[in-house]
Amino acid sequence: DAAEQPAYRLYYRALEKGETRMLAQESSPGIPAGWWISEQQALYFSRDGKRLFFGTAPRPGAPDTSAAEIPEDEKVVLDIWNWQDPYLQPMQLKDLEKEQKRAYLAVLHLDRQQIVQLGNQTIPEVIPGSKGDAAVALGISNLPYRQEMSWDYPDYYDAYLIDLNSGKARQVLEKVQARPELSPQARYLFWWNRQQLAWQVADTRSGTPRMLCTGISHPLQNEQHDWPYAPDPYGVAGWLEGDREVLVYDKYDIWSCDPAGKRPPRNLTKGFGRESDLRFRYVKLDPETEFIAAADPLLLSGFHRENKTAGFYQILPDGSAAPRLLLSDRKTFSDPLKAKMAERLLFTREDFREFPDLWVSSGDFSDMQRVSDVNPQQKEYRWGSSQLIEWTSLDGEQLQGILYLPQDFDSTRKYPTMVTFYEKSSYEVYKYTPPGPHRSVISPSFYASRGYVVFEPDIPYKIGYPGESAYNAVIPGITYLINRGFIDEANIGVQGHSWGGYQIAYLITRTHIFKAAEAGAPVSNMVSAYGGIRWRTGISRMFQYERTQSRIGGSLWEYPMRYFENSPIFRADQIETPLLILHNDQDGAVPWYQGIELFVALRRLNKPVWLINYNNEPHWPVKYQNKRDWQIRLQQYFDHYLKDAPAPIWLQEGVPAIQKGKTLGLEAEG
Repeated sequence: DAAEQPAYRLYYRALEKGETRMLAQESSPGIPAGWWISEQQALYFSRDGKRLFFGTAPRPGAPDTSAAEIPEDEKVVLDIWNWQDPYLQPMQLKDLEKEQKRAYLAVLHLDRQQIVQLGNQTIPEVIPGSKGDAAVALGISNLPYRQEMSWDYPDYYDAYLIDLNSGKARQVLEKVQARPELSPQARYLFWWNRQQLAWQVADTRSGTPRMLCTGISHPLQNEQHDWPYAPDPYGVAGWLEGDREVLVYDKYDIWSCDPAGKRPPRNLTKGFGRESDLRFRYVKLDPETEFIAAADPLLLSGFHRENKTAGFYQILPDGSAAPRLLLSDRKTFSDPLKAKMAERLLFTREDFREFPDLWVSSGDFSDMQRVSDVNPQQKEYRWGSSQLIEWTSLDGEQLQGILYLPQDFDSTRKYPTMVTFYEKSSYEVYKYTPPGPHRSVISPSFYASRGYVVFEPDIPYKIGYPGESAYNAVIPGITYLINRGFIDEANIGVQGHSWGGYQIAYLITRTHIFKAAEAGAPVSNMVSAYGGIRWRTGISRMFQYERTQSRIGGSLWEYPMRYFENSPIFRADQIETPLLILHNDQDGAVPWYQGIELFVALRRLNKPVWLINYNNEPHWPVKYQNKRDWQIRLQQYFDHYLKDAPAPIWLQEGVPAIQKGKTLGLEAEG
């Protein structure tokens, strides 16, 4: 009952003196009239201990008791959707508890016992600069642009600089399509200008924006961006002490830029990354440090974009020398952590066969030692191997993918083959993949150990044609493998989930190369899905098609044929491949009626199709027993079609509702 909620007070206890005194209460000067102290905001001190930050909120009014007087059989419960609502009703309902508990940041200056309100209902998010030590805070609001979130992406924001002494807010940015940030000492506000594809910065004293890193001849935005919105930046490595310089990335190298605009940018890696096809990135050895030390050598990770080797390099922060190679291998390394009191590093190393055990070394990796052996039993299993392969797409583009081969692979034999994909994954060729029951997709190590070849191709996309993009990448990759002679072209299966599931549903309308297919949580009808809801968050699905992964590039009314042509449902009559669908009834990402639409269409066309629904499970099975069951069914399905194994009862006859809970139908017939 809101009327019975206690009015909170703030107390301070000096532990060394054992004294307790009250600091603030509802009626304290500085707390807005009708507001009180909120228990929903965590209390925290500034780093120097001179300020205490806490939350306030409007005091709830007396509860409306009139509803209690209405007879139960006359009460009406409904949701009213209004076209002017900032958020759709489902999103409002999902966020209801969060909004009921919303608190607005305030600060208490302990030296003068002054309370200053910082946040409010116009500026709901406030981030104090320099962990509360600075005299300025950043205020962020997306309130004017919440409707646009339904169809546009990334989100828009207004930004304010708030004086911690007066609470006065000064708007410095309007409708920027990126979240601004403060530099560590709050001398600068910086953000990515998506329209000009450049970093911008503003001195927090003047608030005047200017371009950052002008003079760099190489793009700072993602050069391989294939989504229908303006590209993201490669990112920021960090700031030097005193906010003197900021280090930013291009595709390969690291640049030092002067936020004051007095010095031109410097390429700290001397262009060596671009010359060598190496992607350099700064390794932060201590997660608690705010700054990059100006005098200390910097540790960089180096990833070769072509052959996927990885390792570590060292540079000086003044950029006076080219990067020095410390370690390089056909492995995947985690970012190291440094011991607090010693020059020792801790990290993991892995590849397809090597478990990511812990390793320690000196700072130059000259004396690496493995200090764990978590998976010794692996040597008793047939594991397989991985390799990087290349082929040319139907668009003439050179592509890469991963090929997983069985142990004792013999190139003169022909192997049943599984194809699986999502978008791009070739960078994981040296990543360890344990054979546990995955929530949705097959395990390459498990299938390779059972005599399958597994192919995982990269897919680049053309805006407006995601389905055909998948076809143009995947099919020539399979053809390339068939021509190498070890693929049994009569026994090729394909499996994927979510976005991968959609692409599989599309592919089997365009080709009969697959003997069996599984599509998990597929969008089968982009027309109906466009107007749907992502039920986990309550947001409209429109943005996904217009601006993000589905890559249509505009609304249903701008590009109706793109929605039609990319929807497998409208070409279901062309499908000849047996199809297994996984779609759970509590899927909060892809409405499960998308799987149902495809199932009933194929059933109507008298084509072999099955749909698995794990009751009350979301986008993929979460419960271990369901994940295990799903992997068993996948194995049975593909073994039957690709290895001529006996069909289990669920595949051959199904499990009628009257038998639900009594049998799983996993037994083979006969």
